[in-house]
Amino acid sequence: RFEPGECGPTAGSPRDPSGSCPAPPNPPRALTGLGLGRFLTSKEQFHAYLRDRQGTGRDKESREDAGAQEKEPVERKRARGQNKSRPCMKPKHYEQNRLCPSVTQGSADKCFFGPRCRFLHDVAEYLAMKPPDLGRRCVLFETFGKCTYGVTCRFAQAHLGDGFRNIIDTELAKQWEGKELVRNNLSKELQHQLRKRKFSFKRAEEFLRALAKARGDGRKGGRATGCSAEEQEVSNCTTPQQGHGDDPACPVLPEQGEDPKADGLQSCSPRDDEEASSMQTVGPVTDEDVIKLRPCEKKKLEIQGKLYLAPLTTCGNLPFRRICKRLGADVTCGEMAVCTNLLQGQASEWALLKRHHTEDIFGVQLEGAFPDTMTKCAELLNQTIEVDFVDINVGCPIDLVYKKGGGCALMTRSNKFEQIVRGMNSVLDVPLTVKIRTGVQEKINVAHKLIPRLREWGAAMVTLHGRSREQRYTRSADWDYIAECAQVASPMPLFGNGDILSYEDANRAMQMGVSGIMIARGALIKPWLFTEIKEQRHWDISSSERFELLRDFTNYGLEHWGSDTQGVEKTRKFLLEWLSFLCRYIPVGLLEFLPQKINERPPYYMGRDYLETLMASQNVDDWIRIRSENTEPPGYRCLLH
Repeated sequence: RFEPGECGPTAGSPRDPSGSCPAPPNPPRALTGLGLGRFLTSKEQFHAYLRDRQGTGRDKESREDAGAQEKEPVERKRARGQNKSRPCMKPKHYEQNRLCPSVTQGSADKCFFGPRCRFLHDVAEYLAMKPPDLGRRCVLFETFGKCTYGVTCRFAQAHLGDGFRNIIDTELAKQWEGKELVRNNLSKELQHQLRKRKFSFKRAEEFLRALAKARGDGRKGGRATGCSAEEQEVSNCTTPQQGHGDDPACPVLPEQGEDPKADGLQSCSPRDDEEASSMQTVGPVTDEDVIKLRPCEKKKLEIQGKLYLAPLTTCGNLPFRRICKRLGADVTCGEMAVCTNLLQGQASEWALLKRHHTEDIFGVQLEGAFPDTMTKCAELLNQTIEVDFVDINVGCPIDLVYKKGGGCALMTRSNKFEQIVRGMNSVLDVPLTVKIRTGVQEKINVAHKLIPRLREWGAAMVTLHGRSREQRYTRSADWDYIAECAQVASPMPLFGNGDILSYEDANRAMQMGVSGIMIARGALIKPWLFTEIKEQRHWDISSSERFELLRDFTNYGLEHWGSDTQGVEKTRKFLLEWLSFLCRYIPVGLLEFLPQKINERPPYYMGRDYLETLMASQNVDDWIRIRSENTEPPGYRCLLH
């Protein structure tokens, strides 16, 4: 089962103490259960081996870096707990002396900013201050036949001709003409409308007016008449009225025994019916102006049994989703987007909604605390982007979101929670899903009480993370409780989430009666987990294959964020974020007892080759040192140096 390598024995052979790797000490009793046996080592020996190998490596630059580190040892105090004073890592060098975009796009005579332009227009002056190129191959030029970044590209020597002219491969460029690789972009016109508050929220405003009317008419003591008294929830009118309702924003709670999806939306009061009947119209009208889509007429979300990649903040970016999609993920979802930032037209927030053309089942996740902003944001996305579903984040545990009433806080604010779900469902033409936790407090589960209400309010699916807010990741996910909630949710599909790192974990989860599984940290630690689940096997992936995934992520990142200095820095930042999870993986070939558990801290061990050992390091300096000994892929040096 073992492969020969520099740091590991051949199959069945004992480790040679006189070899290149130090002999491991007797493993602690707490770690013998992991089955690493002969590969276990101590922290001191682990880092000593990497330092020695770095000093005797083939790369002159690595030796110089190692010498510099030995000459100037840096003593850093370990930061414990939540390090709120951590400095911002935004690079400053690309904010100064930047080349004007008009020059890059070949229209220097017509500057976009006019006489107020603060950017450089002299290409020679810019090149004199530009950082050196990072490679001889540009992934954008090789893939699309043209690099839109021109002189500012950090691989510009691959596509610059005489007079700093940007070379274009016309034959290759024609193959990509008219093809939309990334959708859901924020147009300048839409951004202008949002910033000037000229975007029309017709359907959302109808719902909010009906909600305000239900609060105001006949309300006593802050509660609307005709509403459910349980927990003083404001449910929009519980008394059915005769005839068809003209106000789509005031849904009626069904009586017991009735199917909530079978009835249409009805008005809140007879007075509304009288006004609607007396209103005269001239000429034909479209259905969408008068009749709202019923739940049974909405597009179905058929994802039962599929593998769902969780919306991962920071790490769940578009390049990472492309990696997971290629390795077997069926459903993908964008990172959590704050609804207020989207309504303001912030480009950085809209970038979280971008969808690659390979993502066939794609959704976006919204975070908010109030019905007005969430309903308006849902209508905005319904009109401007292409998604298969919209998800509400009711599971975020961080204080920044919780203290504002969003995330997990909505589980304790059932009144606002109902208004948000009903409002968003009334303006969306795609299914609405909700992601929740077991509860807020550790020993008080409330998800089983909320799930039936979510079904009544109009949610098409619920995803349950088997931990409370207080638990975070300090306990194992409670799959017994998830199974209980799956029975309560029926016939509404419920996906389970938590502690899935192998196909055995996935099989046990599916036996709990859930409709499917959502994978979060497991995908960050081993993105090939989707392949293992579909093929029902343990993949002993080699270090070179893992490095190929890093190379592909690098290329995808340069395509997405750009190949200029700013794009290179962003790609490097997100690659290092991902490497902080990848280092937790223990190769299958080193384990005697399978599978690896997600909550077990990996011990220090020697890999079967130098690269595998380097990938097991939890030191950021070692992540930067990762390199291929034989090849230098496009964009490689820009990220790791």
